[in-house]
Amino acid sequence: MAMRHKAFSMQGFTIAFSRTVVGISASAAMRLPGRASAKRISMGILSPIRLAATAVAATIFIACAHAEQPQQLKLTIGTEGGYPPFNSVAPDGSLVGFDIDIAKALCAEMRADCTFVTQAWQGVIPALQAGRFDAIISMAVTSERKGKVDFTHAYYHSVPAIAVPKSSAIAGVTPEDLKGKSLGVQEGTVHFRYAKEKYKESDIRKYPAIAGYEHDLADGTLDAAMDGRFVLENWLKTEAGQCCRILGTLKPDPAIHGEGVAIAVRRGDTDLVNRFNAAIAAIRTDGTYKRINDKYFDFDIYGG
Repeated sequence: MAMRHKAFSMQGFTIAFSRTVVGISASAAMRLPGRASAKRISMGILSPIRLAATAVAATIFIACAHAEQPQQLKLTIGTEGGYPPFNSVAPDGSLVGFDIDIAKALCAEMRADCTFVTQAWQGVIPALQAGRFDAIISMAVTSERKGKVDFTHAYYHSVPAIAVPKSSAIAGVTPEDLKGKSLGVQEGTVHFRYAKEKYKESDIRKYPAIAGYEHDLADGTLDAAMDGRFVLENWLKTEAGQCCRILGTLKPDPAIHGEGVAIAVRRGDTDLVNRFNAAIAAIRTDGTYKRINDKYFDFDIYGG
């Protein structure tokens, strides 16, 4: 009998097989007993149908298996990359700091594939809204910002402070103490808003990044700088920061300084907020948070 090849293709699966040609010679048919001949011809016809059915079943099984496997969460996280010890760029170009380590721990807890991008702070919320990244690590939670983004639970609290050159004669941190003095603050921060509202008789100088006021304090062209205590103390430990000292801390104003520092996401992304909140609680419970905390601070920054 002649053999002919035929191929069935279904959803990416191609099955090739040979089947017996139904048309056989009269002499061959006469040599086969009636029932045996019919049975063999029937089997020849059904064979490809059985193979096709098997292929369909296999395709459905594989499709179901893939459907049951959840897609890995992929996130892009935005950070300033210039606010040590929380986030900064290392000499090799990698991002380092408390925020970065916390973010990586949260991503591991969520089993998410996370990448980081840097963004100038004054443009960080517009960049989030435009979809450049999915979350902002390390942002003070304020009522003003709540109108633009959604926040996770706070994962640390900051205390504002003022630094001055070691030779400064400024006696205290009140608005009266700094009357007529130049006060440097990073723009777009809660500290900048606080300085503008509370230190109206000071010369408020805004800087796009903290490196600017650090430079001017060191060379004596700036009388004082306001920022988070932890950021200022970190700078004072460096060689460049040997010029200066902490003048004092300030009592946070909840209306300005907010409710702690958290992760910001786009408005309405409740699922991502919930995922982050669950991960924050998990790393607080299993000791991961404390290990990262102790790497950078000798106190519990969670409570400020």
